[in-house]
Amino acid sequence: MTSPKGALPIASNNPRLVLASESPRRLALLAQAGITPDAVRAPSIDESVHPRELPREHGLRLAIEKAKAVAAHEPDALVLAADTVVVCGRRILPKAESADNVRMCLKLLSGRRHVVVTAVTLALPGGKLRTRIVSTRLSFRRLTEVEIEAYVACGEGIGKAGGYAIQGRAEIFVRSLNGSYSNVVGLPLSETVSLLGGCGFEPSC
Repeated sequence: MTSPKGALPIASNNPRLVLASESPRRLALLAQAGITPDAVRAPSIDESVHPRELPREHGLRLAIEKAKAVAAHEPDALVLAADTVVVCGRRILPKAESADNVRMCLKLLSGRRHVVVTAVTLALPGGKLRTRIVSTRLSFRRLTEVEIEAYVACGEGIGKAGGYAIQGRAEIFVRSLNGSYSNVVGLPLSETVSLLGGCGFEPSC
């Protein structure tokens, strides 16, 4: 929290907060909400989809595993983790690791509705977990081959769930959105702030 000019800094009574994510988007979203983690630690887990695993189950499992992995090294802190899943029909789209992945995702999403699910987990000292799952429904307009190839070439979709970043150039593809915009970016802010507030953590000014 900032203090008036010339005044002494105001001490924060917030518990230590660690963000279990290597995503710069989640860090930026927290900053937007007045939240600055004391540390950022990237969890190392296997993010493969289990056989017959449903999207909400998959996202929640990964968010919990991320939180636990980091909490093992930060037992006295609040550890915040999240996992975002893009779902088209019954198919969980991958986190795009190549241009081919981005192209495949965009062709599948073109002219169709899909759902973005983010599971948020907060690990508390002592091992307790608190979770939220948020879904947002989107519809993409029909994309031309030229638009798809231009987006692939810009490289923005690499590393993104579903092969696109709504906070970037891909926003022009969106025909409709029903739900939380920040959820699609990677962290539903309202639910996250509520989780943290329930544990005594308050955003700064």
